[in-house]
Amino acid sequence: MHWLQYILLFIIALVVTVATIPLVKRLAIRLDAIDYPDKRRVNTKPIPRLGGVSIYLGILASLIVFMIGVEFFGWSSPLEFRDAQGPNLPLVFLGITTIFGVGVVDDIFTLKAMPKFIAQIIAAIFVVAGGLLFDGFTNPFSYGYIDLGIFAYPITVFYLVAFANIINLIDGLDGLAAGITAITAMTIFVFAIGKNEIEAAFISITLIGSCLGFLRYNFNPASIFMGDSGALLLGFLLGVSSLFAVAKSALIVSLLVPIVTAGVPIIDTATAIIRRMRAGVSIGTPDKGHIHHRLLQSGFSQRTTVFIMWGWTLVLAVCSIFVTLLEPPGNIIAIIIALAVTVFAIFKLKLLGPVLTHHYNPRTRKDGSKEPEDDTQASRAKSGARKRKAANRTPRTRSSASARDARYTPSNRSSSANRRNGGTRNRSE
Repeated sequence: MHWLQYILLFIIALVVTVATIPLVKRLAIRLDAIDYPDKRRVNTKPIPRLGGVSIYLGILASLIVFMIGVEFFGWSSPLEFRDAQGPNLPLVFLGITTIFGVGVVDDIFTLKAMPKFIAQIIAAIFVVAGGLLFDGFTNPFSYGYIDLGIFAYPITVFYLVAFANIINLIDGLDGLAAGITAITAMTIFVFAIGKNEIEAAFISITLIGSCLGFLRYNFNPASIFMGDSGALLLGFLLGVSSLFAVAKSALIVSLLVPIVTAGVPIIDTATAIIRRMRAGVSIGTPDKGHIHHRLLQSGFSQRTTVFIMWGWTLVLAVCSIFVTLLEPPGNIIAIIIALAVTVFAIFKLKLLGPVLTHHYNPRTRKDGSKEPEDDTQASRAKSGARKRKAANRTPRTRSSASARDARYTPSNRSSSANRRNGGTRNRSE
């Protein structure tokens, strides 16, 4: 494809996303698909959360334009560069639409964890059934090829579901998930263009356009959130595009590009799992130990926190490109830089430190979890209650004593005498 065609697809995705957001906001309000403030959220007022619909519409509009270009204007088709054993694109699109539908239902009705997880697996199975698989790679220590065989199917399903959820988990601040997705998609786009992988390039460029368009309303202070309909869709599309990008490459280095570029949400998810396991609670238990929580606790504003995490993602993206382009020792240096930045951030932000504590609730007779700050808040509340109780008692004691003293001051005694004398004179007169 010509670069002008990619620019057109980018513009279509961006414009359609921006144009549909006001309508989607009204729809979300009508359906009560709204994020209300609570102790874990950073928003201080209710915000509509159905923004993924606009992102999906932007990508869908670009797909329609792409199909029109292939049919009537001689654009390059992915079918020209694939053999008969290539992926079934309609099935892949069905998987993408399924993951989007799961997010929409969750935004409106708030699904339970297990049905939601099963639906994500079904969406990934559609993609795998379409023939898009991570089926093997070259042995980095020899010239042999490692064929995953039947294990390629569960590994690919796990890969897609994991990608969908890492973006979902990182979506905690205004503009954070959209920006990280745009940077990751840009990296995959550059890699796909170099390999002439049209499917990967198409998905990546439309992702960039939709994410940048969504940031028009989602950057701090946000007026709409992408919700699960957006976060699951973006993560899933990153996984699909990265599989398309490495589909014809068995080089293990090529597989590092999407994984290293998405390092920030991957690290955030991995450290959250380790942190919760150390605390003895379920890995699905929410806490305030995510990267953005740690940065906010360090005193950074929302915008600064987002810029820091965008910058971190950009560093990893550049390193991943250098890993594929450079020969040793250049690519080794790039890997060392990426690892150094990552390890420093993990320990500096104390991402592995416990945030949740395991406890037994004697009232419910069940195990549970709580955050240390809950204990602090509870103790503060008790202390405040004691102070208020003491304060309420003290003024009443002082006021009664003051009243008694006031009745026996010299001025009051003379005033009382004058009133009695005056009263006597008036009666005698």
